[in-house]
Amino acid sequence: MADTGLPPGWEVRHSNSKKLPYYFNPSTKDSRWEPPAGTDTEKLKTYMGQYHSGSAVRADNNGTAKDGKIRAAHLLVKHIESRRPSSWRENQITRSKDEAMDIIRGYQTRMDDGEKLGDLAVTESDCTSARKKGDLGYFGRGDMQKEFEEAAFALQPGQVSDVVTSASGLHLIQR
Repeated sequence: MADTGLPPGWEVRHSNSKKLPYYFNPSTKDSRWEPPAGTDTEKLKTYMGQYHSGSAVRADNNGTAKDGKIRAAHLLVKHIESRRPSSWRENQITRSKDEAMDIIRGYQTRMDDGEKLGDLAVTESDCTSARKKGDLGYFGRGDMQKEFEEAAFALQPGQVSDVVTSASGLHLIQR
């Protein structure tokens, strides 16, 4: 059995409703979205990368799967005009679109200074994919909102977009 890096008694399970991995202790019936105390995070990252990140989909050297899908991560900043102005971070988002733009431009500056999109997404993204460093897994054409999809498919692997506006809010996308 693969080493998850979790403390004894804990295991990784996959939520069918949220389509996300979570952590479960069968003896205590405790479940949580965040790794339990005492987790070896480096081992957990390796395990999650091998078994819970869509890595079963094989991609070519250009980062495109054989079925034409690509993999991307993003950081989302919602605003009052977003189609759902709420998130796991805030029950009701009241910031204006201009305020959201200032925030996401600040994240761009931080990334220009060396911070990684995935590390910022964990604490700053308004999308639940923040748990996975913004990773959306593999998706194909027609799976995402048009503006998001066009921007993501135009990127080369490793490249980060400029700010992309969609009905969900403002995104920085990394392929």
